[in-house]
Amino acid sequence: MLELRLVQGSLLKKVLESVKDLVNDANFDCSSTGFSLQAMDSSHVALVSLLLRSEGFEHYRCDRNLSMGMNLGNMSKMLKCAGNDDIITIKADDGGDTVTFMFESPTQDKIADFEMKLMDIDSEHLGIPDAEYHSIVRMPSGEFSRICKDLSTIGDTVVISVTKEGVKFSTAGDIGTANIVLRQNTTVDKPEDAIVIEMNEPVSLSFALRYMNSFTKATPLSDTVTISLSSELPVVVEYKVAEMGYIRYYLAPKIEEEEDDNKA
Repeated sequence: MLELRLVQGSLLKKVLESVKDLVNDANFDCSSTGFSLQAMDSSHVALVSLLLRSEGFEHYRCDRNLSMGMNLGNMSKMLKCAGNDDIITIKADDGGDTVTFMFESPTQDKIADFEMKLMDIDSEHLGIPDAEYHSIVRMPSGEFSRICKDLSTIGDTVVISVTKEGVKFSTAGDIGTANIVLRQNTTVDKPEDAIVIEMNEPVSLSFALRYMNSFTKATPLSDTVTISLSSELPVVVEYKVAEMGYIRYYLAPKIEEEEDDNKA
């Protein structure tokens, strides 16, 4: 038996909005420690990893490890029926083929339940190794979203470079080029407005902006975003989910040869 009760139901709605465009079908894994998802996008270029720890739920019961295959578009449709202030409960029976979402209004005068069929989805769990990153940038999530959006009007690839001067986002396209440089800034009134750059080694990597713009759909979840970069590894773009977990996006850098082929 699985029963999860989340008082801040709007969190789950925001989580779904931030992954449904990237991943169509995915397995949600429930264990005694939390509710998680790991899935690749359809073109196998990006990976999304979500964790909501059990202690963040008002009530969390998971008798045994359970994997529930869901179509995220359909799940999102159901969650859109919940009010932003509603308490959301997720229920499923061991070995059952449906999941139930229950929405309660805060005043308890309205309760709605929606049942959805589960799917059988083959998915291999990828071991994501903990790595030491050459550079880590922490910045306001709204600023990162704005930069990705602005640059995608000029080009389709962003080059993220971290040096001791700061972090530079640049692109080039048919109409011209654009460079946006952010310097470290920790003397701010609100901690979420700070730009913190930890650089062990300078890095410069290229990424597809279309994926970056997809990742920034998670902006409403968190005031800050952390971008971890290493020359040999995928970038990690991480948003915290309240105090209870995180959503991490992994994207492999574009290789120079690919860009040369595109120009040829």
